[in-house]
Amino acid sequence: METLRKQSLIVLAALVASATCCAQSAEEIVAKNIQAIGGKDVIASTKSVVVTATIEVMGNEAPTTTTILNGKGFRSETEFQGSKIINCVNPTGSWLVNPMAGMTSPTAAPDNEAKMSKSRMYVVPLAYYAEDGGKLELLGKDTADYKIKLTNNNGVNATYYINANTYLLDRMDLEIVQGGQSVPVTITLSDYQKLENGLLMAFKMQQDLPQFSMTFVSKKVDVNKEIDPAIFEMPK
Repeated sequence: METLRKQSLIVLAALVASATCCAQSAEEIVAKNIQAIGGKDVIASTKSVVVTATIEVMGNEAPTTTTILNGKGFRSETEFQGSKIINCVNPTGSWLVNPMAGMTSPTAAPDNEAKMSKSRMYVVPLAYYAEDGGKLELLGKDTADYKIKLTNNNGVNATYYINANTYLLDRMDLEIVQGGQSVPVTITLSDYQKLENGLLMAFKMQQDLPQFSMTFVSKKVDVNKEIDPAIFEMPK
């Protein structure tokens, strides 16, 4: 009888845990993620970040700097094998310089690519998921994470894996467009560290594409530096 009682309690606990999982909506889980990394007020107070990092790709290491002026611009500059690769996004479009791909002068990205890149202008993109008609859908839960699907009017189709214990973002599955082709990308996030204003940020990101992988390791993050919006505009 005692054994049967214990088994019944275990089953009941499992059912309660399952009900708790399913009772949460996608919006509630994302809200907990926002709270876990510092909360809405901390995110709103983060006007800009400048991230100094290294990229490790195919046995090579390169320095890179990423500048984000929240909601107004994104710019990354990477020195790789003697070439400077620049990638910029602003509210009206996106452009890049990539001598290794034959783009030695600033080149505008196609409209569909530019639209899909708009979320890069935000320090915490998931905090602004409702921009451009963003919608969330809870796909379920695996052993570690809640799986949240995001779609919006810009063609974004992403799945976010939010840790069921910490509510930190563990992984993102994205679809990006390169050269007119849709390319799947998986980004794994780790080594969360608190910035000077209290925002929790992943200092390590592994980006897996079909043909190769890249690892970004942040060395320094400056918060709320004065940023000239002109750096995001495509030179004429």
